[in-house]
Amino acid sequence: MGKKIFVSYKYADDQVQNLTSDTPSIVRDYIDEFEKKIDSSDHIFKGESDGEDLSKLSDETIWEKLKDRIYDSSVTIVFISPGMKEAGKKDRDQWIPWEISYSLKETSRKNKNGDAITSHSNAILAVVLPDIDGSYSYYLETQNCCDTSCTTHYTNKLFSIIKQNKFNKIKNASTHTCDNERTIWSGTCSYIEAVKWSDFITNYNKYVDSAIDRQNHIDEYKLCKEV
Repeated sequence: MGKKIFVSYKYADDQVQNLTSDTPSIVRDYIDEFEKKIDSSDHIFKGESDGEDLSKLSDETIWEKLKDRIYDSSVTIVFISPGMKEAGKKDRDQWIPWEISYSLKETSRKNKNGDAITSHSNAILAVVLPDIDGSYSYYLETQNCCDTSCTTHYTNKLFSIIKQNKFNKIKNASTHTCDNERTIWSGTCSYIEAVKWSDFITNYNKYVDSAIDRQNHIDEYKLCKEV
């Protein structure tokens, strides 16, 4: 059975590596590249679509359009990019936090027969895009402070609702203290796990399936669902 995937991203963020040598890229170009890779049975619901003029619509109308797409999806992929947060704007005034919030909430709607159907919290995955220099270190950086290497997640770069769903496993969590007294998490530790674009695009099903597995064990995580 195909997967219904909602993609949350900052459409025009141009602080990302160019996908081709002759044309500057924006985040939407990465979404298009992902869409080329997906299985024919899968379907993507995008927050914004090419050729779709949203400028004349009210915020309420745009939000209703987004809710319809998210409600009909089971997986949300949020693309992390260097310029996804608009400086000077509160989280509540930007779309990505609301899209993540709605993806996590259980929402009831009536079907054609008038019966109430309640959606489940979506499986969620974060895909980290490379910056202009091709580096991921603005968010993911390898450290060698312990006997084994670990990766620092700079969660202050994230919207609050994403940050609060990182390192939020409350059952069967595996942690230890590093030499520098930082807490090191091992294995699966976040409801919204993060993966580099270069790894994701070569085998997206692997990471989507892992997100669905976390969804199947959702009671092991303390979820934040509010912006």
